[in-house]
Amino acid sequence: MGSAGEKLTDNAKDIDAAPDLGSVVPLSSDTPPGQTKDFKQTHQKARQLERQNWVGEIEKEYLGGGMDGIVFIFLFKVRPSRPGNHSWTWVIAGDLPSAYITCEDSKTPFGALDGYIGAMEQWVAAARAGKSVEHLIPVNVPPTAKNAEMLGGRLKFLDENILPLLRK
Repeated sequence: MGSAGEKLTDNAKDIDAAPDLGSVVPLSSDTPPGQTKDFKQTHQKARQLERQNWVGEIEKEYLGGGMDGIVFIFLFKVRPSRPGNHSWTWVIAGDLPSAYITCEDSKTPFGALDGYIGAMEQWVAAARAGKSVEHLIPVNVPPTAKNAEMLGGRLKFLDENILPLLRK
């Protein structure tokens, strides 16, 4: 399915809301040795966050969890390119549409993935009903019933099989 989309709130109460760093593992800017090909590719996909116009550069990065071939949850501390932008951002990436979730919305990998699932379920429901997805989390595919069914199945798997592993 598609590529990363921006999900930032306009009325941020705590623009630099810090995540729970005890729930993640630090990564170097290079992919750690011994990782699978899928992890390396997904890590590079997640680092495309740096291409967003609101990101100056990635300062620190962490792994919050995941499963090869399905999904990984990354956390990035970035130097914003302009005042008022978030410094901490989760990136959900894998064999599904990538998305950014702010730490204002989620402090842990569990919260980030749970928020991702919820936002994507809204997209699926709108696409199934033939409604507009314009104001929902970006998914870089047409909002067709077929795409909604494919994404809906993946979300169900995440909810039933991956999310419980992150609950602490």
